[in-house]
Amino acid sequence: MNKNQKETSPHKPQQWQGLTLTEYVELRNGVPLGDSRSLRNMLQRSFGAASFATFWQYWNPIWGYGLGKYVYSPMHRVLPAAIALIMTFVVSGGIHDLVIMALRRSLTFIFTPWFFVLAVGVVLGRAAGMDLSSRNLSVRVGINFAYLVIGLAVAILAKRVLAIH
Repeated sequence: MNKNQKETSPHKPQQWQGLTLTEYVELRNGVPLGDSRSLRNMLQRSFGAASFATFWQYWNPIWGYGLGKYVYSPMHRVLPAAIALIMTFVVSGGIHDLVIMALRRSLTFIFTPWFFVLAVGVVLGRAAGMDLSSRNLSVRVGINFAYLVIGLAVAILAKRVLAIH
């Protein structure tokens, strides 16, 4: 994401609610659904994001659309935004874990705790007013990549300490 691109906030439902999937993907990726540049744009916008929250606005917009519409929005009607956001990440992690468990035919939880840690990073980043927009692209990419890797390491460590399989 360059300095001229405006970041949008998922806390403002009017910015994405009511959009079709096609419109949402184009809003996030800057190209129509199915365009050959979609993956490149998603990666550049996500890893070049100025905050952890913005990272997730660009990462996998098709999945994000479904989560926003069917998980976050209903939860946000009854829960504070930060809790609804964390719960949405946990639901997403749970779905990822269910798919892995079905494929492996064994009990494995990694995405749920990892996504929980990532969600906490989003909430803390927002609370701290995280803004990397003045940093060059390579710094933003490094920080966003480190956020993912450190989040995974914390989740793995927590699983080991708590003896969760």
